[in-house]
Amino acid sequence: MESHEWARQEEDVATIGITDYAQAEIQDIVYVELPEVGMHVRQKTEFGVIESVKAAFDLYAPVSGEVIAVNDMLVDAPEHVNISPYEDGWLIKIRMAAPAELGALLDADSYQAHIADEN
Repeated sequence: MESHEWARQEEDVATIGITDYAQAEIQDIVYVELPEVGMHVRQKTEFGVIESVKAAFDLYAPVSGEVIAVNDMLVDAPEHVNISPYEDGWLIKIRMAAPAELGALLDADSYQAHIADEN
């Protein structure tokens, strides 16, 4: 599966998760491996793993920067990624080193067109 992470900007912080489409494709999420707070990530590089009952998928950073928060709730309740991928199921928060990187990401309409083309 291609990378299907989303990023929501709040000043110089990006909250990162996977899209509703991705969670539906992955299905029953049973485990999420996330980085430590303080880790530095680079755009388009792996920062973690998400596992379902059927397979494991790498997670990729949509922006570069320092991980300032991880969603600890997912350790005991990874199903929140399936239930609420844009709210309770967020993965990490990154203090962006280069907020301009957001400009290289697809907006919601372009993403919908992209997944329509995939199918």
